[in-house]
Amino acid sequence: MDAPESNTEVESIPPEEVKQRIDNGEHVDILDARAESEFEEWQIDGDNVEIVNIPYFELLEGVSDEQLERIPKGDPTIVVCAKGGSSEYVAGQLLEEGVNAANLGAGMKGWARIYEYRELEVDTEATVAQYQRPSSGCLAYMVVSDGEAAVIDPLRAFVDDYIADARAMGAEIRYAVDTHIHADHVSGVRELAAETGARVVLPEPAVERGIEYDIDYQTVTDGDALSVGAIEVDVLHTPGHTSGMTSYLVDDAVLLTGDGLFTESVARPDLEGANNEAAREAAAELYDTLQSKILGLNEDVLIAPAHFSDAATPLEDGTYAARLGDLKTRMDALSMGRDEFVEFILSDMPPRPSNYEEIIGTNLGQQATDDEEAFELELGPNNCAASSDAMTSN
Repeated sequence: MDAPESNTEVESIPPEEVKQRIDNGEHVDILDARAESEFEEWQIDGDNVEIVNIPYFELLEGVSDEQLERIPKGDPTIVVCAKGGSSEYVAGQLLEEGVNAANLGAGMKGWARIYEYRELEVDTEATVAQYQRPSSGCLAYMVVSDGEAAVIDPLRAFVDDYIADARAMGAEIRYAVDTHIHADHVSGVRELAAETGARVVLPEPAVERGIEYDIDYQTVTDGDALSVGAIEVDVLHTPGHTSGMTSYLVDDAVLLTGDGLFTESVARPDLEGANNEAAREAAAELYDTLQSKILGLNEDVLIAPAHFSDAATPLEDGTYAARLGDLKTRMDALSMGRDEFVEFILSDMPPRPSNYEEIIGTNLGQQATDDEEAFELELGPNNCAASSDAMTSN
């Protein structure tokens, strides 16, 4: 049902402007008019955000005095819904009650289209760009050296961004790489390859899950390397989150860990196996991976994951990354014994990502999903870490 039209002219604020206000430390007041279940699954948050949820249908007949007491009085109060229609009507209702209100343009769908580019400060002559999707915590990377580029864990919704940025840096995208079969977002490796002629690169163990692509792809396994311009990207098989989980070590300086190790947590092990015993075996495999493949690397290697959660703290430059040595000091899980680690990881995992089975099917090529359906599937948080709280001490 379409929302009724407001008789009051309502200002529309672009999602990017709201994000900038939050990043600048400005206090932001929000009334989220979505259903309670949608609000609880994901919302706009931040240390300087005050947000209240009152579903739209409770405001159709006007705003009561009790509701006015609950609604934060901002400059303005930003009203949010899924697409921006219902929230525009509610903002008009608030304006009629004397509340300074505005509408979030395009709603939470608009929020989900924010995509930000930052560069890692890392000890290599290559450019390593980190792409951030604030709505879901998804991170992707582009490595550029001497006119060549590799894009790691690209999102299908943002393929045009990678192409435009590579062109601006005078680079040809040579590789479109996935660290594993993702369960929380739709991969863009095939679309990126189709647009640029890049070669799709997948971990060899991931193919065994049933890849059904209609284009050629290259597989890599532990010990392989990809040449990107003047630098080498070494392949490390790092199973645990999934059987095919693979990390990429860029010029011995930055490790793109996918969903194996985050800056605030470690991977959850239950998104591939069919039962609790499979999750337990994967958790033990994750422990072995961390101990034998990752923790022995140089402590100055920068760990750059494929996701960040609300519990993660960015570096001063706004990127989500951490020196391996710092993580070893701050994350107790990395110094546990094997049995203790397994029990700890399995003890309190968050809900599985929304629509994860459909997303996996799409990423395997077993399920046809158009662009709009793909975008809808991946709305919401990623939930790929073993804990929704930080495992780090600060």
